[in-house]
Amino acid sequence: MTMITAEALRTEPRTTRAPGLTGSVLVVAADQIAAESRVRDLRRQGYAVSSVATGAEALATHQRSDLVLLDLDLPDIDGLEVCRLLRTTGDQPIISIAPRDTELDRVLALQAGADDCVVSSCGIREMLARIEAVLRRARPQPTSHTISLTPLQIDGSTREVRLHGRPVELTSKEFDLLHTLAADPRSVLSRKELMARVWDTSWAASSRTIDTHVSNLRAKLGEKWIITVHGVGYRLGRG
Repeated sequence: MTMITAEALRTEPRTTRAPGLTGSVLVVAADQIAAESRVRDLRRQGYAVSSVATGAEALATHQRSDLVLLDLDLPDIDGLEVCRLLRTTGDQPIISIAPRDTELDRVLALQAGADDCVVSSCGIREMLARIEAVLRRARPQPTSHTISLTPLQIDGSTREVRLHGRPVELTSKEFDLLHTLAADPRSVLSRKELMARVWDTSWAASSRTIDTHVSNLRAKLGEKWIITVHGVGYRLGRG
């Protein structure tokens, strides 16, 4: 089985979607017939679509897409492991496609970091509806005001963050998480509340996503800006 580290997957940034398209989707499927069918159906709906057949290719190219449609039955790397690695190296939504319609398969996929899970026999209309719903939740929510916590400045209108006057590059969800904590810096927000506000979901197992984003924010801002309140959640620190 191919072994790939998360660090090796931090590749080129996601490209800007082409005008007139509703988003870009990466289809990951070893079954050529299924992949071609999904690509064709998605393009008919206006999506920009690319397709790869292995987990390794998905891990190398996923940053270029707005959403990953991930078949869990892959020839080189376990699909759940691919899902976990995609989640640690990017914040675009993931819809996993499980070969069997069982509760265990769906739970394992969601615990691995998928935003949604469908069975491989899912019809195209349901698939499209789920893609639209996940993309709608993933789009940044508008924020208008600037939060000043010297030396940290968070501009909600431009979605820019500066620390000691220097810009800090954050992903969309990293910004949303930081802005949510900074908007009420004296409060402790539970994992459930953060999942609801930032990811628009109440799925408790997805809280692993919070851990990843908190770790990324601490690496970029410093350990003391995000405080863990054990048994409760997180609050903003003072650096």
